[in-house]
Amino acid sequence: MLNFILRRLGIMLLTALCLTFIVFFLTNLEPNLEKLAKQQNNMRMSDEQVASWLEKNGYRKPLLSRYGEWLGVLPGWAWEVNGKPAGRCVRRGVEDTPTYCGVLQGRWGFSTVFRDEVGTIISKRLGATGWLMLWVMITMVPMALVIGVLAGMREGSKLDRSLSTFSITTTATPEYVSGVIFIVLFASSKYGLSPLFLERGTLLKGSATSALDEITLVNFALPVLTMAIYGLGYIARMTRASMAEVMTAQYIRTATLKGVSFRAVVIKHALRNALIAPFTVIMLQFPWLLTGVVIVETLFNYKGFGWVLVQAASNNDIETLLGCSVVAVLVVLITQLISDIGYVYLNPRIRIK
Repeated sequence: MLNFILRRLGIMLLTALCLTFIVFFLTNLEPNLEKLAKQQNNMRMSDEQVASWLEKNGYRKPLLSRYGEWLGVLPGWAWEVNGKPAGRCVRRGVEDTPTYCGVLQGRWGFSTVFRDEVGTIISKRLGATGWLMLWVMITMVPMALVIGVLAGMREGSKLDRSLSTFSITTTATPEYVSGVIFIVLFASSKYGLSPLFLERGTLLKGSATSALDEITLVNFALPVLTMAIYGLGYIARMTRASMAEVMTAQYIRTATLKGVSFRAVVIKHALRNALIAPFTVIMLQFPWLLTGVVIVETLFNYKGFGWVLVQAASNNDIETLLGCSVVAVLVVLITQLISDIGYVYLNPRIRIK
């Protein structure tokens, strides 16, 4: 097991380097750099002024060299302005200037949009998105497993067809469509269910901005429900397929022929084996939730990780985009590692060579 984990960690490291380098290359293309120079100075800058600014700020160095500086394995660029040090590693109010100041040292750069350290921005917004992901998983996973198990217990029955249709419908409906439907149903004072139960106001809020200060059912239910409904169908379908396959196994037939009750067969024999495959699918929902919140957070004005990503992409905030890519890559790789290790423990038939 230790060798397996070490090999996986090595592959994770290489994958992280490759993916972050690709993102670094794409965000540092010449048009993006020229746009950044004009945003930081004057949109009417001449080509000579743009070239001078890029040279002064270290953007004309070789790509691999700049990637090494951003990563923190090469010394950060520096120069002097009027006898005072300036450069990537220089921080206001701090006299000591470190030689290395990249991601590995905890220096993720400075945001040109939010005017703050990228690490500070991402940690704050990632915490807000973490609460959203937590409540989505608490809502989505139990519902999906129950639907999948019930559908797979009696394959081909009316219950199976009804639950399967519901699962396919939820997965096929985009989040921005279901989100708008939920807003009309629960957060509109003129339409939907609110006018039927309340004379004034709405049952739920269509904006989740207040949830950043205090999470309540009223301000947090709609974004959670929108994401949970969309992801529910996929897990339910995988669980249903796994459950249906297990119910046709020989040991299930043997237990049934011995007179074991159907309930005991399902709970004691089929359920544990049927939930092995959905475990991997459930773990893969974490990366999806982290990147999938972009639409939901924008729709419900919830300023989390997805909102930061949209703002950074819209305003050519290169450092913030790079920081978001690091977080996304780490979440994907870590959840895949946990999924692989968990699958080995859950399924004794798997042997690590």
